[in-house]
Amino acid sequence: MDREIREAADRLWDAMQSGEACAPVRDLIGEREIEAAYKVQELNTERRLGQGRRIVGRKTGLTAKSVQAQLGVSQPDYGMLFDDMDIPSGTEISVSEVMQPKVEAEIAFIMGDILDTELLTSADIIASVDFAVPAIEVVGSRVQDWDIRIHDTIADNASSGVFVLGDSPRRLSEIDLRLCGMVMERRGQPISNGAGIACLGSPVTACLWLAKVMAREGRPLSKGDIVLTGALGPMAQVAAGDAVTARINGLGSVTACFQD
Repeated sequence: MDREIREAADRLWDAMQSGEACAPVRDLIGEREIEAAYKVQELNTERRLGQGRRIVGRKTGLTAKSVQAQLGVSQPDYGMLFDDMDIPSGTEISVSEVMQPKVEAEIAFIMGDILDTELLTSADIIASVDFAVPAIEVVGSRVQDWDIRIHDTIADNASSGVFVLGDSPRRLSEIDLRLCGMVMERRGQPISNGAGIACLGSPVTACLWLAKVMAREGRPLSKGDIVLTGALGPMAQVAAGDAVTARINGLGSVTACFQD
């Protein structure tokens, strides 16, 4: 299996470097090998760190029950966020640099404490979040035509691309995380809507799951880390020339603009 894990990591790495999408990797690591998929992700994480990149947070994926059912799983997945994935507000995003881009509107947490134990509660998460901000995650896939199963997306760093954070931080006490409504528009036309409850019932629940897993895996959430807690509504495709704005009740708005 070690050879297959290395080959899967190489396939995804080569696709990322070349900009040419590859075949799925589930043929190499097996349909049931979730642990193997995370080992593939970890190999390419170490490659990124070896290039001088820095881990600045984590993302949760598959937080919608409907998507979990589609992929035959019963829990979310996670991926790493690196410093070069952060796109400052107002900066245009090249669609050619994010392979097969799609957008999701999310609530991002900025953590205020290290969470280095699995013995966590929802209260620990609430007490450890400094701020919440609206976010647009631009997901991408190194796998051709988004032909993915759970193993492919985990291995591919949870289909991460880049992200844009809003710049009006709020304390958790200022917002209703479960019931805050979201609408995402492209060129002024609605393309997605939802609410905090779509994210495992609450973004706090998603963050709690992630924090426990990260503590177990030896990469605990720390002060200043960004957590993308998961999509509040369906993802949507984007193209060069698009401007996408997500508005979340109580959190304000965030905009992502795209170019060739």
